[in-house]
Amino acid sequence: MLTWGALIAALLAVVVGVRWALTRVDTLGRSRPFPVASVAVLALGAVALATPGVLRIRLEHRLGAVTTALAGVPTTVHCQSFGQSMVDAGNELGFVRWGANGTPGHATLIKRDQCNDLSAYLRSDHRSPSEQQVIAVHVLTHEAMHMAGLTVESAAECAAVHQDARTAQLLGATPDEARALAERYWRTVYPRLTDEYRSADCTPPD
Repeated sequence: MLTWGALIAALLAVVVGVRWALTRVDTLGRSRPFPVASVAVLALGAVALATPGVLRIRLEHRLGAVTTALAGVPTTVHCQSFGQSMVDAGNELGFVRWGANGTPGHATLIKRDQCNDLSAYLRSDHRSPSEQQVIAVHVLTHEAMHMAGLTVESAAECAAVHQDARTAQLLGATPDEARALAERYWRTVYPRLTDEYRSADCTPPD
């Protein structure tokens, strides 16, 4: 939606500029001043509308590089847009679509809030992430485990527990900061999960 708005605003700025170029002189022979204000407002509007989309694409590329490293195969990450979030009724924080043969695909959608939390984590000093940021880092890891081929939720969850520190490091954390994040998820979030996601055989992160 914002991207279309940016394109329309940019197109209107071009139209205003071209119209002036074609009619620089009015019917009385007087020179018409360039419509600086109109073009500037439209151009600035186009930039403002396009910026969120550009930032989202940059974030998706950064997150895709992380999941590719974790999964061991080329993967892509799509961050849910504002429009998609408005009509989303699901309670999952991210998901990977399964193919017709039951094999997980190599693309994942991460919900809007979790992508925002991942963006905030990337911009932070990584020393004291919020619980939402810890969960978002883990969601990215969990979906990467699905894309690596794990189909059972408890298995993907446990594997993610042991890869969270690596994810955090790939997102800019130091080894100590990454280890602290993984341990925090294990202590404070993992015990609250439903039985579908927990396993008695899962051990604490290294």
